[in-house]
Amino acid sequence: MIDRNNHLDVPFVPTPFEVVRGMLSVANLKPDDRVWDIGCGDGRLVIAAALQHGVHGVGVELDPTLAQQARNEVEWAGVGHLVRIVEADLLNVDFGEATVVMLFLLTAINLKLRPALLAMPPGTRIISHRFAMGNWIPEAAWTLGSTPIYRWVVPPNGPELLRQLEQEPTAPNGNPATLP
Repeated sequence: MIDRNNHLDVPFVPTPFEVVRGMLSVANLKPDDRVWDIGCGDGRLVIAAALQHGVHGVGVELDPTLAQQARNEVEWAGVGHLVRIVEADLLNVDFGEATVVMLFLLTAINLKLRPALLAMPPGTRIISHRFAMGNWIPEAAWTLGSTPIYRWVVPPNGPELLRQLEQEPTAPNGNPATLP
């Protein structure tokens, strides 16, 4: 559990706009997609998704100051009809309506989210800036400059895959102990 009075488990580091564009590109957005940015910071990713692709988005942010800044940015961008910002702990929010989940979190937090992600409907796309998902090998990976961007697609057997992944060894940094 994140202690609001102490610190955030993941510090706010703004995603560079070129990485935002790259993440949106590899998400292969469709008009009916619902993009959720878990740990949205200033909301730039869901705002860009709405502006560039016309999709609905939800940003989840624990820090009240950042959540308010994101709401202000949503209004300034004129996408309040498409985007909402939720102030909540990302580990306790139901993002099950998402068709695309965006992440810029630490691997340790990604791993905590993995059970909820693998329980999502098959075909849900998960895009992560910089940090992997342990021994869940991405479907695809790109490098933008020196920045990795990963994409996973939830398979039809998500819960079964989670059980398999939890039984496989991982290195201390959360990455696969051996690559296939």
